[in-house]
Amino acid sequence: MQAELEFALKLADLAEAEILPRYRRAAVERKADGSEVTEADRAAEHAIRDAIATRYPDHGVLGEEFGEAATDHRLSWVIDPLDGTRWFALGVPLFGTLIALLENGDPVLGVIHMPVSGETVYARRGGGCWFRTRDAAPQRVSVTPGVELATANVSASGLHATALEPAPGHADVPLERVIRDAGAFRFCGDCLQHSLVCRGVLHAAVDTIMAPWDIAAIVPCIREAGGVATTLAGQTDDLVNGGSLVTSSSPELHAEVLERLRPASG
Repeated sequence: MQAELEFALKLADLAEAEILPRYRRAAVERKADGSEVTEADRAAEHAIRDAIATRYPDHGVLGEEFGEAATDHRLSWVIDPLDGTRWFALGVPLFGTLIALLENGDPVLGVIHMPVSGETVYARRGGGCWFRTRDAAPQRVSVTPGVELATANVSASGLHATALEPAPGHADVPLERVIRDAGAFRFCGDCLQHSLVCRGVLHAAVDTIMAPWDIAAIVPCIREAGGVATTLAGQTDDLVNGGSLVTSSSPELHAEVLERLRPASG
């Protein structure tokens, strides 16, 4: 998968070329589901899809903005051209681009790219997790193990599906228990928080509501960095379609976080 990983990194660069000229300039629209979208989202996904169609015409593609193309049952790309559109719309540089390749439904490579900072976390199965910036050589990164919740740095992307921001069809997640018991807690932007777990900066990160394109690229990076990734219910099978994501630096810390996130009725 090395050639595919190098191609995925180029896809992230193509997205950046569409996103940055529109940064702080794009008008925000609302999609049918109420989520935000901009011209940058659409232009970046178009660029990525065109490149995939040229290089790998038999591969499937699933993207946030334009859905699913004819799918190769073995290899499919899953893309979120602009993860964190709200941050982008606010002019805050905490948004990213997510590129993943699935083999028989399992994410085997992932790229988490932050266009403004030029920081990228990426991994392929069996190849380790790597971090690079525009002005430095790539370096291999890993999670920080051996941290208990009482001393851990933990984040969440928001209050979705909690008592403060209920979500239809979802039990309220008691995020306050993690906030109370963590060594330090912050709200952090979308894919950025999981990339920080890969780098050992954060020790756990919580996303209560996620789509496949939000999850797919993160999973290989966390796994190759030595971390743990599951749904809120602890599910690892078909994680890309699990609907939520919790990542952490060790099984022990992960268990502590999941126990506190379990709804009272569960």
